[in-house]
Amino acid sequence: MTRVKRLLRGVAYLVLPGELVLLVCLMAGLRPPAPVLAAAEAAVLFLLLAEAAVFLRLWRGEGLTPREAVRELVPEPVLRLAGHELRLMWSLLLWAARRRSGVGPGDRVFGHARDQAALLFGFGFVCVVEAVGMAYLLSPWPVLHAVVLVLDVYTVLFVVGLHAASVTRPHTLSGDTLRLRQAAHVDVRIPLERIASASYELVFTHDKKEEGVLNLPVGAQTSLTLTLSDPVESVGLLGRTRQVHTVRCHADDARDLLRAVTRARTALAPPPGRPA
Repeated sequence: MTRVKRLLRGVAYLVLPGELVLLVCLMAGLRPPAPVLAAAEAAVLFLLLAEAAVFLRLWRGEGLTPREAVRELVPEPVLRLAGHELRLMWSLLLWAARRRSGVGPGDRVFGHARDQAALLFGFGFVCVVEAVGMAYLLSPWPVLHAVVLVLDVYTVLFVVGLHAASVTRPHTLSGDTLRLRQAAHVDVRIPLERIASASYELVFTHDKKEEGVLNLPVGAQTSLTLTLSDPVESVGLLGRTRQVHTVRCHADDARDLLRAVTRARTALAPPPGRPA
């Protein structure tokens, strides 16, 4: 079964780029020979049928759950990217319904989307203007016009979805855990007992290659620095994990978040001689 899965992935890596090349040719007005189109569509159909057959065998024959079977067939980076896109679209619905994701009963909520709203909405407006202009310029080529229009609309939804994800996924503080998030791609849980120190610190320059440091800037700034006694695990967008001992984040009211974290740490570990 392992060899079959590797073979299917190899075929996918060959077929999908070929389909993309054919799509570009069609958008440019170049129609490939009929045998080439038939062979390409047959390859895609074969790939889909083979993937379905292996999925059913993993699900019913080897007892895996549907989610586990999909993970066996699809590379993790592809799954994580698809999941990220779905979370952005779901965030739009949550934002419209004025609901939040991942906020439990009794959790304190700290927003972090305010300082990036103007930038994202400005970028979204530019995308709308670009979509209108491209729709006018490409009107003589219906196929290319339709494809570009779909891409432009999705780009606008993607940009607005980034803001919606930040609004609907705020930082939260529970009894013993601080949960820091950034849009739909970062979610880090820090036990309060691991926070050695917390301080208000405005930082506008961040080194992405700094070892053991996780930066979660909003509007190119962070305002709260957490130093940990024991590292926590951070998972990147494509599934890469690393251990971090310092976390810099931002909140709309960073001083309020700092006070809340300080009080929660004190309540969790009272000074010596004082009953818990």
